[in-house]
Amino acid sequence: MSRKGECLDNAVAERFFGSLKNELVYHEDYRTRAQARQSIFEYIEVFYNRQRRHAFLNYMTPVEYEKKYAGI
Repeated sequence: MSRKGECLDNAVAERFFGSLKNELVYHEDYRTRAQARQSIFEYIEVFYNRQRRHAFLNYMTPVEYEKKYAGI
């Protein structure tokens, strides 16, 4: 277990939330919490999982990667 302030334990989460903020949140002006919630949901479910290519997954989307390697 690392000490307080060490980000190595949660590097995946840190990377995801960094991408979320840089690609979506900083470019939007949300008027309500519901509007922000809907926008973030669409980013994750529509763009991040189905369209955005991930270098770690050999430049495939998570959905494409799961389909390709589901039977292995």
